[in-house]
Amino acid sequence: MRIRVAATSALTLLASLALAAPALASGGGHDNGEGLLGETDDRIITFFSLGVVVFFLLVICLGSYVQGRLEKRKQEQQASELRQSVGW
Repeated sequence: MRIRVAATSALTLLASLALAAPALASGGGHDNGEGLLGETDDRIITFFSLGVVVFFLLVICLGSYVQGRLEKRKQEQQASELRQSVGW
């Protein structure tokens, strides 16, 4: 059990260092908080936030549709089994 915990901890540390390497290799230059898209203004924040809202709206709608179809399929299967057991 201790070997598994040690191996997991070592792999986690190694993965963290591998992912942090590009940030650490940047040379420590200061970019005043400027990101990959340049200076962030209200338009970028608004469109990003709108994208997040639309993404979750689509996930909820798609998930509801799939769940409804699966429930309908389950009910049809149960009705079929009931008809077979009753003899209709």
